[in-house]
Amino acid sequence: MFLFQLPDDVLYLILSYLDYKSLCRLSQVCRRSHHFTVRDPVWRRIAKDFINTGVTRHGADLYPTIPLKDRVKVSQNWSHGVCRKDVLLKWKINLLPWIQLDGDVLYLSQASDIGAYHLRGPEGVKFQHNRVAMFSGHQEDVCRFALTDIHLVSAGSDGKIIVYDRKSDFCMEYFGHNQEVNCIDCKGHLIISGSRDKTAKIWALTPNHFGKCLHTIPTYDRVWSVAISPSLCTFVTGTACCENFAPLRIWDTERCHLVSCLGTEFRRGAGVLDIVYESPFQLLTCGYDTFIRYWDLRVCSRKCVMEWEEPHDSALYCIKTDENHMIASGSSYYGVVRLWDKRQTRCLQMFQLTSTTSSPVYSLCFNATHLYAAVASALYSLDFRTSGHRPRR
Repeated sequence: MFLFQLPDDVLYLILSYLDYKSLCRLSQVCRRSHHFTVRDPVWRRIAKDFINTGVTRHGADLYPTIPLKDRVKVSQNWSHGVCRKDVLLKWKINLLPWIQLDGDVLYLSQASDIGAYHLRGPEGVKFQHNRVAMFSGHQEDVCRFALTDIHLVSAGSDGKIIVYDRKSDFCMEYFGHNQEVNCIDCKGHLIISGSRDKTAKIWALTPNHFGKCLHTIPTYDRVWSVAISPSLCTFVTGTACCENFAPLRIWDTERCHLVSCLGTEFRRGAGVLDIVYESPFQLLTCGYDTFIRYWDLRVCSRKCVMEWEEPHDSALYCIKTDENHMIASGSSYYGVVRLWDKRQTRCLQMFQLTSTTSSPVYSLCFNATHLYAAVASALYSLDFRTSGHRPRR
């Protein structure tokens, strides 16, 4: 019996055990072999071992519309640092921009406004410079913002939190902090904010309780970052570590009790600038002490299970993860973006966005093919679909 006369489900099972190179060679044998080897079930196991293919460790697929074979091919460029760098936007004065990606729409804060830009316009034209939406209302700079399916929630230096309806002109202002609100997160019906006034606040995001502060938690240190657990039962605050308190603390969202502190030995001033949850029990943190730390709350809260050190001793302003093997981080000098593979201790790839002026990477995000990074005066794009040469370091 010939191989391709087997039942489809048996054939897919056999092909799923082949490696990347073997599948590519088999696809060139004949039309029938090509027909089977381009199917997603054949590539799923391989894709899970590559970085940023959209297949998470739990088996979810983040980019179901893109064939897995194509994503595995592009993943090679991510691993080898093959990309094309573009400047999408530039502005004249230095800002502290924050970006978020929602499908093909990129949200970017510039001073007191947040603009929405289409990454792909009509007939495949890339990045549309004209904003398709604008969110205004702050009197001073937007520090950070968070997206939900319905709302955009922003935090500003003016001490305000503003909740915008993304599909209408409705917005609601929340007042409660008497200094700048450095960070914000929003999940389900909750908003968590952290401020320079050394408090974290829990707000309701329901029509009957808009603008209502549910709880105020004294943190006794300025709050630089917050993140709500996917379970919605707890949240984490990352503080400046300028006082005699642990910079990473987990709180109960209902009772606002301190659940636990993460880590025991932090240098003074080792503030936590960004926190990303991968699951209700696993999270990543970074900050001024130049380390990315990976915490697993099922194992131990006193010590991280893995850590990666920025080799140039630079503070780390932001991190993002593909929910599997890859971490992307933004450093504090010359717009340096690094890619990390969790299975290695050394940096996988480094990209320097600016060479003439030094600026932190204040925010970054990525999808299957592009990485977007915002520095003080520009928004950059790294396109990994290219088949060009590896960039110089």
